Amino acid sequence: MKTSIRAVILFSIGLVVKNSLTAAQQPPAEMSQEHMHHHGDIQPIVPVYPRLGRAQENAEGKLFTLEEAQQLATKSNPTLNQAEAEIRAAKSRRQQSSLYPNPTLGYTGDEIRGGSINGGKQGFFLQQNIVTAGKLSKSAAVFDQEMRLAEIEAEEQKLRVQTAVKTAFYRVLAAQELLFASRDLMQIEQNYAQVQRELLNSGQADESEVLEAEVDAQRQRLSARMQENTLREEWKSLAAVIGQPDLPQSTVAADLEHGWPEVNEDQIVDLIAAQSPATRIADSAASRASTEIARAKSQAIPDLQLRGGLEYNNEPISPTHATGWQGIAEVGVEIPIFNRNQGNVAAASADLDRAQLEKQRVALTLRQRAATVLDEYANARLMAVEYRDEILPRSKKAYALLDEKYGLMLASYPRVLQAQRRLFQLQTEYIAALENVWTTGTALQGFLLTDGLEAPSRPGEIDRPIRETNLPMPERNAAFDPMPRP
Repeated sequence: MKTSIRAVILFSIGLVVKNSLTAAQQPPAEMSQEHMHHHGDIQPIVPVYPRLGRAQENAEGKLFTLEEAQQLATKSNPTLNQAEAEIRAAKSRRQQSSLYPNPTLGYTGDEIRGGSINGGKQGFFLQQNIVTAGKLSKSAAVFDQEMRLAEIEAEEQKLRVQTAVKTAFYRVLAAQELLFASRDLMQIEQNYAQVQRELLNSGQADESEVLEAEVDAQRQRLSARMQENTLREEWKSLAAVIGQPDLPQSTVAADLEHGWPEVNEDQIVDLIAAQSPATRIADSAASRASTEIARAKSQAIPDLQLRGGLEYNNEPISPTHATGWQGIAEVGVEIPIFNRNQGNVAAASADLDRAQLEKQRVALTLRQRAATVLDEYANARLMAVEYRDEILPRSKKAYALLDEKYGLMLASYPRVLQAQRRLFQLQTEYIAALENVWTTGTALQGFLLTDGLEAPSRPGEIDRPIRETNLPMPERNAAFDPMPRP
């Protein structure tokens, strides 16, 4: 008899508190039809299931799309303009390197005397250095390689910004979904605490159970507030990488569950090592080092120094006439006896050896990083598929069965709430897995270029073809989850 009375009390309490979450989240239509029947005179209660996309459905303003974010970043991200400026600077340096040296125009005087004799020579000269051994063309070849480096850097920076914007965008999307899931869990914990308080009033629970339920409700309320802060932080990060830090916070529009980044797990590591902009930069840097050797060797061949002009010779050749105008001509060449530029040639050769080894180092580093991110992507995708196809459907079924038993007064309402809470906790884990799929998959598709605010490297900085160190961090995706009760 006592058990029957307790069941009736629990059922009555459940009728009161169950509608609070139902009002916040309407169930799918097909689930409503499934639970339209009655069990005797007991009023049926429709179970509430977690679902994605409610932030977009309840958005107050215009939804913000990934395409809009990319367009704004193209206009506002300063690193893209920096990369273009580096191209212009490299072109200007290339132009300067191929310019012929300017001639020198000067005054010359010799044996100048004053007084009545007024002798000596005075005149002007024009001096020109004749560049030999194709030094100008070899110097231009070096700066051609620098210009190519600047162009690859600009391509890399564009990809870097696109990848960073997409990653930040999907972090905001996941934060939106986690916020709604956290609020759902908060409501469930509040319902459970209310049930425990009602049971305490009827003598069916003790104070310790009520206190434990209230602590869990407070923790979940704290989790929801923390998730609000996380969403705000993620939006600010997105606005910063776009280049508009004052961009008003909006609800982003996208599908977290579909259209995942497609990555060929068997080929992606080789693809990144072979086709990454970092690999192309290392190749171009090696070519630049090769042209440096040719330029250094040409410096050992001396240039010609030509000088010619006119001088007026005041030496008298008769009582009434001076010697007059005389021509001058000089040809000089530096004799490369001691300095044949051998030190610079040896240094350029060593730089080439280093650049060739740098190509190997870059490829190995990319493989190492890609393997780590690929592992995270594969695990995240495995988790997402498993949660979507197996874990969540089973949890939904368990919750539905308990809800049906509760309608037949065969299960207590706390058990229903526990099953519901478990289902929504699994939903938050599913969202975190989806976020990891998007962030790691996007990083792999973007050749691991994830920092959209890192300044592009100058063409001469060949020692930094790989600079990014901020690969997606799974720990940022972990949701604050109160300890579930058994």
